[in-house]
Amino acid sequence: MKNVHIFKNNFDPKKVLLLSDIHWDNPKCDRVLLKRHLDQAMEMDARICLNGDTLCLMMGRADRRGHKSGIRPEHNVDHYFDAVVNDAIEWFSPYAKNIDVISYGNHETAIIKHQEIDVIQRLVGGLNQKNGTHIQTGGYGGWIVYNFKRSKSAGSVSYRIKYYHGSGGGGPVTKGTIQFNRMATMVEGADMVWMGHVHEDHELTYQVERINHNNRVHLKEVLMVRTATYKEEYGDEKDGYGAKGWMVERGSPPKPLGGRFLILEPIREIINGHEEIKVKAYTYRAQ
Repeated sequence: MKNVHIFKNNFDPKKVLLLSDIHWDNPKCDRVLLKRHLDQAMEMDARICLNGDTLCLMMGRADRRGHKSGIRPEHNVDHYFDAVVNDAIEWFSPYAKNIDVISYGNHETAIIKHQEIDVIQRLVGGLNQKNGTHIQTGGYGGWIVYNFKRSKSAGSVSYRIKYYHGSGGGGPVTKGTIQFNRMATMVEGADMVWMGHVHEDHELTYQVERINHNNRVHLKEVLMVRTATYKEEYGDEKDGYGAKGWMVERGSPPKPLGGRFLILEPIREIINGHEEIKVKAYTYRAQ
């Protein structure tokens, strides 16, 4: 299936940099911070996944959200969409060999709807062609599966991530956490649920009761992860944080910046005489 992405690994720990809502072409994107996090991922040989709104693309001629200060000078050209995608291919190419998936967010799907251009397909295709890589194009939602195999005959274990870019506004009090409750009622089999969209940053742990194919009941942790953004919309030191802008006018609070690193550690345990092969997992905020 197109939106199920399976990656096979040996039985060693793995790191994955989880990014969403980069808004790379927006002048307010903190590219210095983004580059630092991507460079860290390369140094530790971490995989990289992008969960929507990698591009902002609000400055098209017919876009009512567009304004002069929202476009970078190099993209202020007649072939606006081409300029953004081509520059993004060049900028992300040093990291292409570690990128597993680039999926859609509402900014990219809006361009398909209103401009009839699939910028994610063009970005992924361009990166793969330029770098000889095999980055997969995700959906707005889907699954990322990291499979860990002990040996040819000793079995394997998988860590299953349900990704979904997100919906709604997040809420100033709940900060989007209530949406994890909704996902828990409609998604089964996930070890982690990962969303972005509302530009918040947190990890919650849900403990659930499950019964396996041998009718043994066990408890399992499910991580609920939200990754933030790289676009600072609350102002800057020059004009004053909280002085003006769309975020200030609508009464939204400042948002955290950055992604999260996911650590996956496959382990073997003996519990009540039964061998258990599982994956220990946790995330931490990229610094």
